[in-house]
Parts: sequence; C-alpha cells; structure tokens
Amino acid sequence: MATAAEDPHLGSGPDEDDVSLSGGESDSDSILSDDSVLPDYGPETTNGRAASTLYQACARNEPFSLRKVLERGVTKEEVMELDINSWNGLMVACCKGFVDIVYGLHNCPFIDINHQDNEGNTALMIAAQAGHINTVMYLLNYYSGIDTEIKDCRGFTALIKAAMTGRNDVVAALVMAGADINAVDSTKGKCARDWALKTGRYETLHRLRRLNMRPKAEQFCESYVPEWPELKEKVAKAIAEKSAREKLTQHIKNTFGFRIPRDPQDNGVFDHMVRMTTSIHSPLISTGCRPLCPTSPPEVGKRRLAVPELVKKHSDKELEESSVCHSNGSVSHIIPTIHSAESIATRCCTDTERRGSILSLASTKVATTFIPRSMARRNSVFPSGCIPQINISRPTEATPKKEKKKKKKKEKGFLEPPKWKYKEIKDEKKREKKKAEKDKAEKEKEKKKEKESKTAKK
Repeated sequence: MATAAEDPHLGSGPDEDDVSLSGGESDSDSILSDDSVLPDYGPETTNGRAASTLYQACARNEPFSLRKVLERGVTKEEVMELDINSWNGLMVACCKGFVDIVYGLHNCPFIDINHQDNEGNTALMIAAQAGHINTVMYLLNYYSGIDTEIKDCRGFTALIKAAMTGRNDVVAALVMAGADINAVDSTKGKCARDWALKTGRYETLHRLRRLNMRPKAEQFCESYVPEWPELKEKVAKAIAEKSAREKLTQHIKNTFGFRIPRDPQDNGVFDHMVRMTTSIHSPLISTGCRPLCPTSPPEVGKRRLAVPELVKKHSDKELEESSVCHSNGSVSHIIPTIHSAESIATRCCTDTERRGSILSLASTKVATTFIPRSMARRNSVFPSGCIPQINISRPTEATPKKEKKKKKKKEKGFLEPPKWKYKEIKDEKKREKKKAEKDKAEKEKEKKKEKESKTAKK
C-alpha cells in the first residue's frame, strides 16, 4: 500500500482545522449522514406469515415472497411505497446487501432506479457507500437508465461517496461504468480524488491513479494470440553472447546482490498471463456467451450500456447468432425462445416451485435472449434445465473397517530422534513407580497366602 511518505503525489491526510460539511462530523464513516432518521432495516420477525406487499418482502429479505407478489401483479403505488426516509424497497435491499432482492426487482414494473430520498440519495449511492460491490455491479449492468451523476443535498455523487469511505472495488466499477471522475461537490468543490486524499484513503487514490494509467480494458474476443509480444526479444537477449566484462559484471551481481521481492512489472509476463487466461477465446475457461460489443470494451469515462439497453439496440437474429445454448451436454449456437424454455421446464419438472427457482432469472425476454439458460442463476450446474432427483440407498454389505497398521520394530543402523534428558528422567520415574506397585501387589498376595495357610492349619 502506498503511503504519503513513500509517494509525494498522495500528500498528507485530512487537515485538523478543516470545517466539516454541515458543522458536525462528515458522513464518510456512516451509510447516511448523522441527521438521518434511520429505522431498523433488519429482517422483520413475523409469526411465520409471508410478506404480503413488495416493501415487506424487500425489508424481510424474502425472495420467494417477492416473486409471488410480482406474479400476482403490482401497482405503481405499491412499488413506490416509501418509509420515513423516503426509501423504497430497492433502497432498503441496497442498504442491507440483500442481493437476491435486487436480482428480483430488475424486472419489476414502475421501479424508479433514480428515485432520491429525503437527502437526495439514490439506490446506487446507498449501495456504493455501504460497499456492496455485487449489488453495485448488478445495478450498473441490469438496471437501464441508471444515472451515476446524480448528486445528493451536499453535492456528493456515488463515486465521491465510495471514495470517501474507501470502497476500492466500488470505485473501480463506477469509473469503468462511465462515472465522471472529475465531478465536484457543491459544498467544498472537491472531486473524488480530493475526498480520498482528505479522508486518508490512500489505497483508493492509488487505485484511481492506476485506472488512469491504463484507462481502457483489453479483451481478446476476435483474436487470440497466446504468445507474449516481448518474449522473442527477451529470449534473444538472454541467448546472445556476452563479452568478458558483461560476464564478470553479471557474476559479481549474482554473488553479492540481494534479491528483494518486487511488484510485478506492468505489461509483463504476469499481466499477459492474466489476460490470456481470462480472455473470451482462451481454452483454459469455458464461456457461455459472446460479447455484443467486442470492439468497445469498458473504458474510464465512457458510459457502459446495461443489458436491457444492449438488447434493444440489437435484433433478435443478431442475439441468437451471438449466444450459445447448452443442451444435453452439447453446445449449439441456437438460443431457445421463451416458449421452448418454458416447455422444457414444464416437461422436466412438474413442481411449480422448483421450476420457478430454476428459471428465476431466465423467465424474461432479456434473460432468454441474451443470457443462456445454462448461465442463469441457480442453474449453472445442470444446463439441461431440470434438477435431477437423487435417490440414496444404504449398501447391503457392511462398511469394511480399516485394519490398524502394525508398528514396525526398530531396526538398527537407522537414525533415531534424540531423547531429551527430562524425558528420560520422566520415563525412569514411571518405571520405578510401576515396579513399586508391582512389588506391593506381590507382597499383598504373599500375605494373603500366608493367612489362608494359617486358617487352613487351624
């Protein structure tokens, strides 16, 4: 981790004389500011009754109840049910990290992803400041129309809030999704870098600098070249003949030099290995789909479209050609339609609850046309679309017991571990104690025999 002493660009930590944002302490250590009226957002305890409204299902973290509510249909008033802080069900789920609830709400009608509470916080701001990276990634990828530049009452964006609280992964996700890294708040006029420096989040500041050094992600989709570009040059340099002076210098360095652990070199062999093993065409990984934008990878400052927005931009034929379908262990490039997916599930599984859990994510047009059913949640192990029934039966024969291995006798000529002096004394005392007990037992037996013989003579 880089510190202020090692890196002059980081500067010092927060100033002691700086005035806080609202006269009190800053909100960098809490999910919301100190004057928020926070109800208890933990799961509510009920008498075993399922949640009847959408907000209750979100607050209790009950995905099954949420699915039942969505299946019967919801109104705009029910979806926008708010609490004392003007939080809807999605904001509560983002605050507590209820990932299943966030998954289930992305198809909910009338949901407003950019709804602001009493202080101007959105669901993305709450999840970013709380540090729930999975929730943030799902909001950015599957909620169309999400705005990363909305500011709260203090002028903070989701990126500034994540930088203030040191959420490094969230900061990287927001920046690569197109969040403005130079946006400043309306109170102090500071950007995300300035707030990370002011609050002493040096790791976050270092992460932002690294992202600016390499602002565009590399993805090997259309071409796969496993060779490292600099390998030939390195090999040629190592094989080339060296002069006597170079050999002597190298020998001195190897003899008297110290090998200090160092960080991997940028664009070196480690970076190349990571790129090759995570690329789309790599033989080391199995992929279930192909990217729709192979020539437009994520980039700093460039807004990335969500999955529903990508689906709207491409035709159904193009989506079918760019997707992969797994069926009976074989891979084909024809994605099943909505009706075929439902028919397969109905034929394989008669239980509606099991069928609903299998196709929980693949029940909509977005999932069935863009994401293969084999890649859907809770169905990545069995790509055929149904959960097989497993029958467990006891074997007729008893389980054989393991035979104890006999200790081998000590053989002469082999090294043995040394015996410590205190252990030898301890063993000797044990032997003496056993010998004394044995002698005592023999004396008692002799006395007993003498008594028996005397009684017999009388």
